Amino acid sequence: MSHNSRTRTGASPRTLGAVGLLCAVAGFFVLGIVLGPAAVVCGRLAMGRTPRGTRPVLPLVAVVLGAIDTVIALVWLTGAHWDGGGMT
Repeated sequence: MSHNSRTRTGASPRTLGAVGLLCAVAGFFVLGIVLGPAAVVCGRLAMGRTPRGTRPVLPLVAVVLGAIDTVIALVWLTGAHWDGGGMT
């Protein structure tokens, strides 16, 4: 009795990309310091699992938005502020 079916473990690239994008968008509103890196990780994992012939648009957007979330959260946590950049 032999099986020709492949067993899959883990999430599909499309699912990881969608989760990453969801984390990135939610990170703009709450917990950006947590959800930003989570979006980057999910997007990067999804990009590594996609076939070479397809364009990984969803994971790429998740990585970029997650990186922006992370940078904004780090700037906010350090207390940096913009004073207008002009003379006061």
